Amino acid sequence: MASKLRRPVVRPGTVPRRSLIDRLAQDDLRPIVSVVAPSGYGKTTLLSQWAGRNGQSFAWVSLDERDNDPKVMLSYVAAALDAVQPVGERVFEALASPVGSVPGSVVPRLGSAFWSMTSPVVLVVDDVHLLHNTECREALSMLADHVPAGSRLVLAGRDEPPLRIARLRAEGRLLEIGPGDLSLSLEDAAVLLRAAEVTLSGDDVVALHRRTEGWAAGLYLAALYLKEGGPLGAAAVSFGGDNRLVSEYMEAEFLARISARHRVFLTRTAVLERMCGSLCEAMLEQPGSAATLTELAHSNLLLVPLDRRSQWYRYHHLFRDMLLAELERLEPGLLPVLRRRAAGWCLANGRPEEALEYSIAAEDVDEVARLVETLAWPAFRQARLTTLQRWFGWLDARGGIEPHRMVAVWASLLAATVGRSAEAERWADVVDRPEFRDETRPDDPGAEAWAAVLRALLCRRGVKQMLADADEAVRRFAAAGIAAPVAGTCRGLALILSGDPQGADTCFEEVLSGGGDIGAPDVLADTLCERSLLAIARGDWNSAEAFASQARIRERQAGIQEMLVCAVQARVALHRGDVAAARRELVSAQRLRPVLTYVFPHLAVQARLELIRAYLALADMAGARVLMLEVDEILERRPDLGTLVGEAGALRARLSAERAPAAAGASSLTAAELRVLPMLATHMSFPEIGTEMFLSPHTVKSQAMSIYRKLSASSRHQAVTRSRELGLLEG
Repeated sequence: MASKLRRPVVRPGTVPRRSLIDRLAQDDLRPIVSVVAPSGYGKTTLLSQWAGRNGQSFAWVSLDERDNDPKVMLSYVAAALDAVQPVGERVFEALASPVGSVPGSVVPRLGSAFWSMTSPVVLVVDDVHLLHNTECREALSMLADHVPAGSRLVLAGRDEPPLRIARLRAEGRLLEIGPGDLSLSLEDAAVLLRAAEVTLSGDDVVALHRRTEGWAAGLYLAALYLKEGGPLGAAAVSFGGDNRLVSEYMEAEFLARISARHRVFLTRTAVLERMCGSLCEAMLEQPGSAATLTELAHSNLLLVPLDRRSQWYRYHHLFRDMLLAELERLEPGLLPVLRRRAAGWCLANGRPEEALEYSIAAEDVDEVARLVETLAWPAFRQARLTTLQRWFGWLDARGGIEPHRMVAVWASLLAATVGRSAEAERWADVVDRPEFRDETRPDDPGAEAWAAVLRALLCRRGVKQMLADADEAVRRFAAAGIAAPVAGTCRGLALILSGDPQGADTCFEEVLSGGGDIGAPDVLADTLCERSLLAIARGDWNSAEAFASQARIRERQAGIQEMLVCAVQARVALHRGDVAAARRELVSAQRLRPVLTYVFPHLAVQARLELIRAYLALADMAGARVLMLEVDEILERRPDLGTLVGEAGALRARLSAERAPAAAGASSLTAAELRVLPMLATHMSFPEIGTEMFLSPHTVKSQAMSIYRKLSASSRHQAVTRSRELGLLEG
């Protein structure tokens, strides 16, 4: 985190960009700044110099490829702004929620915090060209709408930033700086060469400047080449960073003239995202590598310092690309070896996720699977769903999930938790493959226990089998010495569905007294809700309210939201006559409904039945009937849900007997419409939304039209505004 948010150090001898800094400082009426140029034009250097000279506060975020996860990227942005002025816990709660919508919750909260900052701040997001994730790019575009007066949002990268450029230009809100602005003048070129300790005549400087066209990286490469004794006539590469030309230059001129020791070090360490002395020693298996790193760090600008103690460095992106190309040409077989060594060092030094990334680069499938097995749950708790999809997707493409039962369990559980039903079922099928029950396979008690939990949660073979699976999970966890309250909660749920409420309550009581920390916050909140519902069933509303309050506390402490908690809170609020509180809970439940699908059928049906009861108490027939349709759809897929089938039948009959007309309103939004609703708050078109959600543009449009009708809106803007007024969207 610290290195991501630290403004890059302006090293001694760097060419000062005074005229550009003056332009940035004086043109402060334009809140958005775009700095776009190929690599090596000094974009980061310019902005770092501006931050060093400007009196304003700067919040800095440096991106890399692994930040293509909206929760990760926005966590960095939130932390950077929070260091200038606190953004509030609600922002971090939304970021921490695995089911929180990025456009519907995270961006509105973060944008509101940015807009409300009382002192001007310049938020710099560097290397935005590395963002290819649509949600990440759209989040930055939405954030650009929330820049307060006097503050700036600066997006720097090699490509046009993810903004509505034409509109911002027309509104006069955009300051653009491109390659022509960043090209070094003749005077700047002379300063750079002197700083690099290269002495040339005026005519030679003019010739070199003309050949490099003011491209800073080309001039600096030429300076390094001249220092190594190269002739002036071949001392420049031009055309502003063409990768092929630079690569040829690096190979034929620069690398050919440096010492063999430095050449080996440079090309082989280019596999590292960032490096320190001990990492270089371990990866290269060459004594003196740490000293070589220090030597190079002090002799040229190929290395960019990442901390103030001169321990961690990275290569300038352009140079790293070229060095990697050279390594692949000269020693292609060495790449996976070096990456495995780097992964080993990271594991030994408490950096398992960096080890995972190096193992991915090395195509070490079994090691990636082993690390994902360990890292998947913590990543889920950090709401890094896109990162998890990338890991599982990488393994899936290489057949790396099927041999590892625990990885398949996590893949299914995490997909189910965020409402990806088909994906959850697919991996559940893998978990249940006959080969995993082969007695000749090595025993894995933990995987067996979690596989039993998965079977119980998905309840694909009815209530009787659910109880058997839950009993097996409880037994196996106990034998393995693993504290996992989810097994006991599954057993209690199965007892409820089997018609044994007293046995279920005893089971839930044991779960809560036993505590546990694996998956506990959401599981324990749901367990408390189950006790609340059992208390309601026997008319003990005081206990019901106490359990419901404890469930909400668990929820808030963990920064999560559970649909069952909202449903129970609504029932309790209505009993005490607090209609306003009940309506707020119903709205919160609506936001969560799309992620609680038939994959967890007992919770999905149970929560909806409680919501139907709440809507009936409020005489909202439309809301109750939409939920009843969803219950019926779930029961078609999972018909054996025990006592819930009878409860659903009774409520269905009650709804059928109601003759009052049900006017379609916000409460009658379907789960599919609630999934699309947050996307309407973005700048994406219907086709773009369809692409992102794997829906046809026609489907998106028809759902949007239905949303407009139910919200009494005549346009997308009105629908979003109305949704925010109702609490269905934040902002």
